[in-house]
Amino acid sequence: MKKNVLLTLLGLASAAYVNAQDKPATPPAKPAAANPNAMNRPAAPTNGPKPYKQVITDSAKTDHGLFKVHQVQDRYYFEIADSLLGREILTVNRISKAAAGNRASMMGYGGDHIGDNVISFEKGPANKIFIRTISYGERSADSTEQGMYRSLMSSNIQPLVASFDIKALANDSVTKVKGSVIDVTDYMNGDNEIFFFESRAKRALSLSNQLNDRSYIREIKSYPTNIEIRTVKTYTKTPAQIPGMPPAMAGSPTPVTYELNSSMVLLPKKQMKPRFFDARVGYFATGYVDFDSNPQGIKNQALITRWRLEPKPEDVERYKRGELVEPKKQIVYYIDPATPKKWIPYLIQGVNDWQKAFEQAGFKNAIVAKLAPNDPNWSIDDARHSVIVYKPSDIPNASGPHVHDPRTGEILETHINWYHNIMQLVRNWYIIQAAAIDPGARKMKFDDKLMGELIRFVSSHEVGHTLGLRHNFGSSATVPVEKLRDKQWVEKNGHTPSIMDYARFNYVAQPEDKISAKGIFPRIGDYDMWAIEWGYKWLPQYKTAEDESKYSNQTIIKRIAENPRLAFGTETDPNDPRNQSEDLGDNAVLASEYGIKNLKRLVPNILAYSKEPNEGYDNAKALYGELVGQFGRYIGHVAKYVGGIYATPKTMEESGTQYSRVNAARQKQAMDFLGAQVFNTPKWLLDKNLLDNIGEDPISVANRLHINALARLVNANTFNKLISAEAADGPTAYKITDLFSDLQGSIFSELKSNTEIDVYRRNLQKTYVNTVISLLEPPAPAAGSTSGRGGSNVMQSDAVSLAKAQLRELSSAIKSATPAASGMSKFHLEDLSQRIDDALKGKG
Repeated sequence: MKKNVLLTLLGLASAAYVNAQDKPATPPAKPAAANPNAMNRPAAPTNGPKPYKQVITDSAKTDHGLFKVHQVQDRYYFEIADSLLGREILTVNRISKAAAGNRASMMGYGGDHIGDNVISFEKGPANKIFIRTISYGERSADSTEQGMYRSLMSSNIQPLVASFDIKALANDSVTKVKGSVIDVTDYMNGDNEIFFFESRAKRALSLSNQLNDRSYIREIKSYPTNIEIRTVKTYTKTPAQIPGMPPAMAGSPTPVTYELNSSMVLLPKKQMKPRFFDARVGYFATGYVDFDSNPQGIKNQALITRWRLEPKPEDVERYKRGELVEPKKQIVYYIDPATPKKWIPYLIQGVNDWQKAFEQAGFKNAIVAKLAPNDPNWSIDDARHSVIVYKPSDIPNASGPHVHDPRTGEILETHINWYHNIMQLVRNWYIIQAAAIDPGARKMKFDDKLMGELIRFVSSHEVGHTLGLRHNFGSSATVPVEKLRDKQWVEKNGHTPSIMDYARFNYVAQPEDKISAKGIFPRIGDYDMWAIEWGYKWLPQYKTAEDESKYSNQTIIKRIAENPRLAFGTETDPNDPRNQSEDLGDNAVLASEYGIKNLKRLVPNILAYSKEPNEGYDNAKALYGELVGQFGRYIGHVAKYVGGIYATPKTMEESGTQYSRVNAARQKQAMDFLGAQVFNTPKWLLDKNLLDNIGEDPISVANRLHINALARLVNANTFNKLISAEAADGPTAYKITDLFSDLQGSIFSELKSNTEIDVYRRNLQKTYVNTVISLLEPPAPAAGSTSGRGGSNVMQSDAVSLAKAQLRELSSAIKSATPAASGMSKFHLEDLSQRIDDALKGKG
């Protein structure tokens, strides 16, 4: 469900191909690609265009649309009107039918996006038509001959990637449209990144050479604003190479066949007015370098991606008066006909739930989901259609990508991927996070109503991505934890202000709170409606995006000041504890304590909840793994407070700083939690009867949790942030010495009490000592890397000095405690003492 991109540049890969376009003297029996090597040879000389009727004969099958597409026997021709030469066209390439058994993570299924480009067709000398790829990575705001425009254009000639002989000139006697006819057969039968797999997609699927004798054009259809090209492509699949294994053992290359769909979509001649990206509202964006905005340099700009919503001409004045009006063009999502029928109403509702958000932007019925029409000419691959695509896959996920105009950020279409096994994922989430408070979650097969509501939630989240919205991981941090247990409040407001958060379900609520599904499930909330309003409100009074930006800045400042629930927290900040996946509330310590109470209720019931007739213990094992993972998330949520840095994007007009450090009291609270809940081994998690039935080793479970917690605390990034905080905040800071003192106090508490050290704690103590010892000789950092926000290397900081001091102090304490110890505790302490002594020898 993740879609992690701050500024997305449309990758416009180009490959310089020049096809030999002459038809061979003897046509092949089957459509086949030209020899790829021929692409690099100069085109054979021609005698110029032939008479139209000699090329497009009476036997031609013609499809009218964006271009006229002619099929003459096994050859395909584009008839391109002169008026379309130079027009920008977006190519969108997808898998239509997947190759059997060839998958890579979530890649390789029918409907998957495998590349896109912006191209134009241009007439050149010697009766040629060229394809040029177009990149918008660098721009000049002033498109006249003034400023940087002329210089920029001189330095950025876009590449010509294909060449075609003009076979005939067209002059329609009825429409008076003039044009050129080119033969595209060999180019479409061949392999190129403009219409087929981009290189990254090929690498992901281990595809290499196209097998020309097993690749062909299935059909090309033309529509008013797009052309759909369906091809069958067979490639060689390169066997996976395992490091250290001789190539000969990897196996032989095998053929894999795909059916691909390539859409050519005419980009709007009248471009949508773009809207500049703002880090305080979470939208995906398309970025570029502007050479004119900064008169003394360059400026990195970004435009948000969004659909074009405008009122109908007759409703403009009503819209300006604040009345709700329908948009000139609705955002329509079709449901894949292959979708199981009982889930369709929930997918539709997940789309339609966004209507109230668009009403806040001034539009009613702006977004709607529909069943796919019962029309043989309707295609799921047609780039004019946005579709929720059902994928019969064991992948437990869903995703919401979209295709946009790189010039303006205008979203043109989307295919939401709904993988069948998403139901298993959300079922497991719901059992682990809600079974303590919802009896409906206490079984492996949910009632259709409950599963349908889970599907609806996933649908709404993914639709949000296709509207341009990024994850808002900071949204849930605006909610006081105790409000999550307040039945009236949470059922009215929801447990997070954004469905774009990864907040999942209300695991804070306790059974005695008697909270219903309205207070458990995510929903479209305050932030979502604000984000849609900010991104989609029509502002005709501002002629340019630059004019809008001043209004936008003041609006954002005012609205977030009035309602902190509208705040956005990026999914890409490693240091801000407010911006985390799967967390709840404004205090992760308190929220996690409540969450642990519910996990303790669940552990003794896993066998009962997972029981199914004639089944083994696989379900119980899976649920236990999910439960341990949930506990691990709590560890991560709390550990992020240590050395945490709050990052709040601001403009110069706003008060306060952008960066501040988590206060010492909250960091100390986090360390106390980790000492009590993690380093003090959570034996409630190690239920003997459960583990003996599912085959889990309690020592391994405890070790994983201990190692996870230590890894989050004892590392260069945390050390450097704590050292920088002490330099900035002085005595009020939580210091690196405090961290070591708290760790040693909770991990080695037996040394003062002279009590037996059990196997879990012995392993924890060994892990801690080895981790601190490793600080004395850390691996060399990668070239150009930095550690933490200060960028200092741990070897050049106080961390190593302190690590040595802690080892000496610990060694002394261990030696003092050893004489009173016995059995394994004594052997363990002697071992630790020896390890520390060996590590400190020669280290000073």
